[in-house]
Amino acid sequence: MLSLSRSSFQRRGFLSALLAVALFSSSVVPAFGWQQGSTATAAAKQSAATLSASEKKAAAKVKLETIRDVTTRLSSKEFEGRGTAQPGADRAANYLAEQFAKLGLKPGGDNGTYLQQIKFKSAMVLSTSTVTLGDTVLKHGADYVLLPPYTSDQFDVNGGVVFGGYGVVSKELQRDDLAGLDLKGKVVIILGGRPPSNVDAAAWRKASNPQAMAMNIFGRGAMAVIIANAGMPAQPFATIANYLSRRRVTLASAPAPPFQTPPVLLADNAAMEKVFAGSPLTFAQTLEKAASGEQVSRDLGKTATLALRIKREEATSSNVIGLLEGSDLKLKEEAVVYTAHYDAYGIDASGTIFPGAADNALGTATILGIAEAVVKSHPKPAQRPRRSIIFLAVTGEEYGLFGAEHWVRNPTWPLAKVAADINFDGIGTEIYGPVKRIVGFGAEHSDLGTVLDDVSVATGNIVTPDPLPEENAFVRSDHYAFVKRGVPALMLMGGPAGDDSVWVPRMKKWLVTEYHSPDDTIKPDWDWTGPRTLAQVGLIIGLRVANAEAMPAWRSTSPFNRPRGTVGAPRGN
Repeated sequence: MLSLSRSSFQRRGFLSALLAVALFSSSVVPAFGWQQGSTATAAAKQSAATLSASEKKAAAKVKLETIRDVTTRLSSKEFEGRGTAQPGADRAANYLAEQFAKLGLKPGGDNGTYLQQIKFKSAMVLSTSTVTLGDTVLKHGADYVLLPPYTSDQFDVNGGVVFGGYGVVSKELQRDDLAGLDLKGKVVIILGGRPPSNVDAAAWRKASNPQAMAMNIFGRGAMAVIIANAGMPAQPFATIANYLSRRRVTLASAPAPPFQTPPVLLADNAAMEKVFAGSPLTFAQTLEKAASGEQVSRDLGKTATLALRIKREEATSSNVIGLLEGSDLKLKEEAVVYTAHYDAYGIDASGTIFPGAADNALGTATILGIAEAVVKSHPKPAQRPRRSIIFLAVTGEEYGLFGAEHWVRNPTWPLAKVAADINFDGIGTEIYGPVKRIVGFGAEHSDLGTVLDDVSVATGNIVTPDPLPEENAFVRSDHYAFVKRGVPALMLMGGPAGDDSVWVPRMKKWLVTEYHSPDDTIKPDWDWTGPRTLAQVGLIIGLRVANAEAMPAWRSTSPFNRPRGTVGAPRGN
């Protein structure tokens, strides 16, 4: 799933924990009940909640072995973590194209190929970069990280070091942490967060927003800022540094920063203890006094030397697109799209590979399993679903949904004629055991909620609503690119039956030890029946949409209710 931003580290961890509770809780409601005000007859509802003979036939064609084998192959060393705009991703894209070709899907990419190429830019802080404060040499990724965006290829700074408390200047709070400090030409160390003492939260947010802090500090001539105390119990500095020290990827078409800004670093508290050595107060003592409201800003009497070097590259990566043409002369002009991102974090400068087995080789393998089942259960063109079906494996998701965003902006199928998007992306909860619980992110916004409800009942599963809608999990994967363009969409996740006291701790541990890490690998105890069940649910949803008389409609109450292919902010924002 989409990588964490600086502002969402803590929020994302909290969301994931609550999602686990909702997935695994035995007290979830058995159905969404989206059909408020429905006048459907009991007979029609009974029919919708059972599988037709053709649906049963198609579901039976979903092969556990295909999902397992494709997941295993994609997460192998051969593809080196499938990093966006890295050679491993190119090999993975070609492999997926070969699988689509073997199934007999038509190429849906550029110039009669399965690939839709996208130009990217990447940037990475080089290991040759140096940061020295007094006698202390800091190591990038361990002691500090440089915050993006990188507005220059190099930063060279030499100046004195001052400590500026929390860096807050506010008449409303009657506070000036920078009082008496000469910041011109200096490197300024400040504290992240806010003091736990009784400080007005709204006034603090106003005074400590990045723009205000930049004006206060850089406006007084500072050459660089180092933010200490950057970690938190839920997301310690090591976790934050692990993400922010990685290679950064953006679309080549993204505009460059309008101007160069001085460097801003995050630093580990242990490194700050070394920097404060020899001062009247240790860093821990300084932090304690600052938290209690004391004025602790001072010149540290040390010199800082920063020599930061950025490596930039341009490269391409590809979405992979296969098409199964529909059987209806009219409706085949419309399409159901299945999406999953095949990219992970690739291979870093040290040779460490991020296999991305659960996130998201597993999701990609799921849409391959669905593609195989659709093709093999409809061997003759006349037997195929009425609408066409597109299988879209996208790149660049981890860096900002870039592959999906590129496709909807440069669609290989008219967006006005895309009936729905069904997306598979997650953290592997479906392999914990036989799936019995389904979360359909976005189901409340369109008729897809009704389809999901009926299919879940027909397949013996329990539907679990979005457990925490205020946390906006719905906007954090590739389906959201479609939603913003007026296309109804679902992201499907599965959870096992059984005692939640077993599975919730497992998920929480995974988030700490494996999520977006080199340890996201296939484990011997994975239960592959779970992904097969989730694939069967997604397959039948897609078939029902493909065969329906009309495309799914937005709920009139949905903030995303707009014509397909149009762009706009959600209503009410």
